[in-house]
Amino acid sequence: MKGLFKSKPRTPADIVRQTRDLLVYAQRAPDSRESKREEKMSELCKNIRELKSILYGNSESEPVSEACAQLTQEFFKENTLRLLITCLPKLNLEARKDATQVVANLQRQQVQSKLIACDYLVANIDLMDILIQGYGNTDMALHYGAMLRECIRHQSVARYVLESQHMKKFFDYIQLPNFDIAADAAATFKELLTRHKSTVADFLSKNYDWFFAEYNSKLLESSNYITRRQAVKLLGDILLDRSNSAVMTRYVSSRDNLRILMNLLRESSKSIQIEAFHVFKLFAANQNKPADIVSILVANRSKLLRLFADFKIDKEDEQFEADKAQVVREIAAMEPKDS
Repeated sequence: MKGLFKSKPRTPADIVRQTRDLLVYAQRAPDSRESKREEKMSELCKNIRELKSILYGNSESEPVSEACAQLTQEFFKENTLRLLITCLPKLNLEARKDATQVVANLQRQQVQSKLIACDYLVANIDLMDILIQGYGNTDMALHYGAMLRECIRHQSVARYVLESQHMKKFFDYIQLPNFDIAADAAATFKELLTRHKSTVADFLSKNYDWFFAEYNSKLLESSNYITRRQAVKLLGDILLDRSNSAVMTRYVSSRDNLRILMNLLRESSKSIQIEAFHVFKLFAANQNKPADIVSILVANRSKLLRLFADFKIDKEDEQFEADKAQVVREIAAMEPKDS
């Protein structure tokens, strides 16, 4: 007889709807019947795992695009994403990891050639505030950070974060004492400043003064070696990007910036020296150097030439040697400008 009453297999949309109901339940005040709550939370965790296996496939099968599209469409129909983000602290560690992977995957899922996650996020942009502030919560930081990096794949979402007051907080998050959280914040910061070229160029030109004042004092002059190393490498990536040429010209016309880079060139760490060189060469190559930049380079000419004479990298690199020779020629031929 049992066979006659087999329940119909759940569709991906059914699983999303049930997950949404369970998330609404999880958000409510704790149930007086502890056993019932445990049962519901266990069911919720199973559902999130099931959503993950539809989106990613499992050891037996690849993901099916029709099932993924159904799941995605139902997920963004209502506030499932908001519920999942706000209920994340109530889930156990495994379910948090699964939920993070579900949110990450949904950012890339297309329904009728459209990234519907992007439209949802733009309409619910305050969710970015929750994700960013997650860096202040040790238990949530890595989950929310991973979700955030996937969400800023959408240019309009990245623009919101760049233009928000949250950008200033990243300078502190990158220096948090918890190494994993600081590294995660640094990865998000890098993604924000390198992924969407035109948006980044616009942000840097409008926010040049405060941004580089913070960047120099909190990151390039940090007492933490890893912070300095990552910051000088990222600075090179930003300034050497063609879309930031106006920002680069402005940066290499500042004597304060030059002083910081010359200090980084004298570091005992080879990797910091090399990354600093890639930025320093832009000061030397600038054909319209302000007089105060020229006078600093001329005053330090013999020290710089001695430094570059001993400046070697471990593996042979023709481009590096050519750049170094060019910098040496520029500095050797430099004449002081009349004030």
